[in-house]
Amino acid sequence: MNIAVFCSANNALDPEFFTLTRRLGEWIGRGGHTLVYGGCDMGLMECVAKAVHDSGGRVVGVIPIRLEKGGHVSSYIDVQILCETLGERKQLMLDRSDVVVALPGGIGTLDEIFSVAAEGTLAYHDKRVIVYDMKGFWNGLESLLDGLQQKGVMRGDYHSRINFAHDEDELLRMLA
Repeated sequence: MNIAVFCSANNALDPEFFTLTRRLGEWIGRGGHTLVYGGCDMGLMECVAKAVHDSGGRVVGVIPIRLEKGGHVSSYIDVQILCETLGERKQLMLDRSDVVVALPGGIGTLDEIFSVAAEGTLAYHDKRVIVYDMKGFWNGLESLLDGLQQKGVMRGDYHSRINFAHDEDELLRMLA
């Protein structure tokens, strides 16, 4: 399985996020799966790539040229794909993945979650996003989406495109 992971490239995060990210990466690697991610050598991005690599999995990094020029490309990448823009990066990652997992992240991760879900509602693909709600990180997002659903501003049930995994066991069941 090719698993796209969207997540933070910041290092100043809750240490437990790194522990849980490493465990996900180890599961991906031990299972012989491929990680498709943004290629950065910082934060949760570097953590998941190292864990997959060290556990025997394959790592595909989709890297904007600006990031490469800035010297922030992970050394754990097996296949490097360069691109021009963040939009192109998202599309390349989506094209090369079977499922998408979102870990804690910021504006970029939110953009990625919503882009994948919105394109799915228009039948560009049938992929879903599993939002890994580590330590309640995404509780506010889940509440927001539930509220939008209740107000009737969403076409269909958003759960057909975005699922929340509240712990590691639930995440792994969704990936199985």
